[in-house]
Amino acid sequence: MNSAFRLLMIGAMYENGGNTTHRFLDGHPQMYVYPFESQIGTSLVHDYISSMFPLKYRWPTFALHASPYQDYKAIIDEEGKIRSRTPNVSKFRHEPFEMIDDERCTIYERIIGEIGRSRPNNVEAFFRATFEAWKDYNRTGKEVVYVGYSPIIGVDSDKILTDMPEAHVLHIVRNPWSAYADTKKRAVPLSLEHYTLGWAMNQYYALLFQEKFPDRMHVIRIEDVLADPQKTLGALCGKLGLEAADSLAYPSWNAKRLEEVYPWGMIRKATPDANKATAEELTVAERDEIRARTTTYIEHFGYSGFL
Repeated sequence: MNSAFRLLMIGAMYENGGNTTHRFLDGHPQMYVYPFESQIGTSLVHDYISSMFPLKYRWPTFALHASPYQDYKAIIDEEGKIRSRTPNVSKFRHEPFEMIDDERCTIYERIIGEIGRSRPNNVEAFFRATFEAWKDYNRTGKEVVYVGYSPIIGVDSDKILTDMPEAHVLHIVRNPWSAYADTKKRAVPLSLEHYTLGWAMNQYYALLFQEKFPDRMHVIRIEDVLADPQKTLGALCGKLGLEAADSLAYPSWNAKRLEEVYPWGMIRKATPDANKATAEELTVAERDEIRARTTTYIEHFGYSGFL
């Protein structure tokens, strides 16, 4: 295992601002920021919460007998592979993206040949191969940290931080009212009961692992990012030994400023006012039911007076 590999993995419950935070970090000159959700899970993930969250969002499990080629193919990476292999059906087809997936696979195999096959090395090779294969990536030459984002991967923070001694996990939390209101806008939304259970589970694991890994497990409210992204994310960068770059002030993709985060996430306007207005779309009955189901974490994160 190459213990010098530095990964910042972002996690968040759906519509909690993980994609938004990912985009605020995108232009940082010292970061290789993955272009889409880095869905590094595999179909071999099986545990007591596998039925709760999609396997593509989990920390991967690899077959003992597999080859590096088979490992690469096992990584789901739905958004990246679709944009590369069938760009016309990708929701990101409007942005230029020069990366050939088969070439990335070849680079991945070469890297594994150099560092050896293991779960952390497989993840390292996946990220390194992506940026080597991405031809029109806006490089600065100062990059030292790789940044990925996968919804709900925070539930696996203990595995990430144990596998990779230099890794950090950033968990993003958003008030559950705004989060659920945005979730309702999806084509096939989760029920309120299903959504709030997943939301609460994400906060449970984030706080649990923050206790176990206090120096490398970070928990930030999206409300604080929206209010002052440079201050909030600059403080995080300081903990990583990185500069508080001016680019933290706005969301971007491949260092190009975005007017809205969508389609990287359902949050279109990354502002406190838009966040509050989203929560107010809910009925009184929905607001009360969400409060009843998430009250412990509402109080912990200071959301009691939000709505």
